[in-house]
Amino acid sequence: MRKELEDRLIDFAGMVIQMRGALESGEITENLFSQLTRSATSAALNYGEAQGAESRKDFTHKIGIVLKEIRESHNNLKIIDSSGLFRGEKKILERALDECNQLVAIFHKTALSLKNNK
Repeated sequence: MRKELEDRLIDFAGMVIQMRGALESGEITENLFSQLTRSATSAALNYGEAQGAESRKDFTHKIGIVLKEIRESHNNLKIIDSSGLFRGEKKILERALDECNQLVAIFHKTALSLKNNK
């Protein structure tokens, strides 16, 4: 399961990076895309760090960071969608939003489980 989640986070980050060509040009877009890229890649990288956590507390903390970053990615994708800045096939953006939403649900449940099983 851990490898599957790691692969999904990496694939999601890659999906986000590939969306760049379908975004309208401009300062606002550059800012949003920069933030989106940072949060999407950060989620994947922090999950990798969580795998090498030194303690349960460290693991829980890093999973919390993954959740924070993936939520930020989700909100950013929603802003891009609602603002009409995405010029590519709507299916691509919908797929990214769906995957991100699933990842939020997974990590939210994981974070709750870790908190409740102290």
